Amino acid sequence: MRLTSKGRYAVRAMLDLTMHSNGNPVRLQEISTRQNISLHYLEQLFRKLRNGQSVKSVRGPGGGYVLARPMDQISIKDVLDCVGENTNPAKDIVGTEAESSNTVEFHLSKDYFQNLGTIMSEYLTTTSLGDLARQAKEVEANIKSNEEVVSSNDNGFGGHTQSTPTTENTTSSENNGMNVTSAIRGPLGEINQ
Repeated sequence: MRLTSKGRYAVRAMLDLTMHSNGNPVRLQEISTRQNISLHYLEQLFRKLRNGQSVKSVRGPGGGYVLARPMDQISIKDVLDCVGENTNPAKDIVGTEAESSNTVEFHLSKDYFQNLGTIMSEYLTTTSLGDLARQAKEVEANIKSNEEVVSSNDNGFGGHTQSTPTTENTTSSENNGMNVTSAIRGPLGEINQ
C-alpha cells in the first residue's frame, strides 16, 4: 500500500469541510485557501467524492459542498475508496506471482500482508470523520502549546529555536515536533526496525 497525496488531500479536505460547515455549504476556494491545496486538484477530488456519495453539491448563491451523510457515518476508508486509493497491501499478490511462486516463504509473506490488509481496513473503517473532528480541540491545544514553547525558546540567533518535546503518559506520535495524542486507538505494539 502506498498512500498518495490524493488520499491525504482528500481526508484533509473532508475534515476541513466537516469542521467549517456548521450545516452550511463550504466553497472549494475556502478549503483551498485554508489547506493550501490547488483549487483545480480539489475540484477533481470532490467530483470523485460526490460520485462516491460522500459529499453533495449545493448550487446557487452561497453554494458549495456539504457532507452527504452525518460525519460519524463517513469512515476514512469511505473517503479513500471514493478517490481510488489502494488501501490493501496484498492487492498486487495475484496473477503470475501467485502462479509461479508456490513456496513456503511466498505463502507466509502473502498471509502476513493479507492480515495486515485486514487490520488496516478495520482501522480505516472504524475511524470516522467525526472521530477525527472531535480531536480538533486537543490538537489545537497541542499546536498552541508547541508554538509557545518555540517562541519562549527563541535565543536571538536569527529566529533559530530549539524546543524540548514533552513526554506524556498517553500514547502519542510526534508530528513535526508536536506531541499529538491519539484518542482513536491505543498502541498496536512495538515496531522493530
